Amino acid sequence: MSFPRSDRLTFRNMTDADLDDMAAMLADADVMQYYPRPKSREEAQGWIDWNKRNYVEHGYGLWIIATKTGEFVGDCGLTWQAVNGRPELEVGYHVRASFQGRGYATEAASACIDFARNVLGAAHLVAIIHPDNQASRRVAEKIGLKFEEDDRGGAIDVRYVYGSLL
Repeated sequence: MSFPRSDRLTFRNMTDADLDDMAAMLADADVMQYYPRPKSREEAQGWIDWNKRNYVEHGYGLWIIATKTGEFVGDCGLTWQAVNGRPELEVGYHVRASFQGRGYATEAASACIDFARNVLGAAHLVAIIHPDNQASRRVAEKIGLKFEEDDRGGAIDVRYVYGSLL
């Protein structure tokens, strides 16, 4: 299996051994500010299990991202999501609060776009973003995604969909 490549980060599949790091990040109110609520430890295990199923079914999902020295940064990768009732390949990213503001989300998401284009041969990619999440919207714009439409099928009333033809 191949993974995205970047200068400062490594990518690898999530495993059950990542539960402590993932549970801490997904329970952090700052990281999960634009989700309906932070996730419990059990929900974090479900997140890992979902990604493990994605690896088997698609060959990719959200991957663990870490610094080259092995420090856990967060997750980033590609998953299939429903946008207004149709499937779309999404680049998603979460970065631990203590690592935010250093360009890691942009670097990881950019590497995932390259992977989607060059390895998967994807023709279109989206990022689904809460309207108030300015930082995530800036990441999407920095990696070349443009606002395409509102999505009304998620857990909140409306989500912004940024996308790009690859």
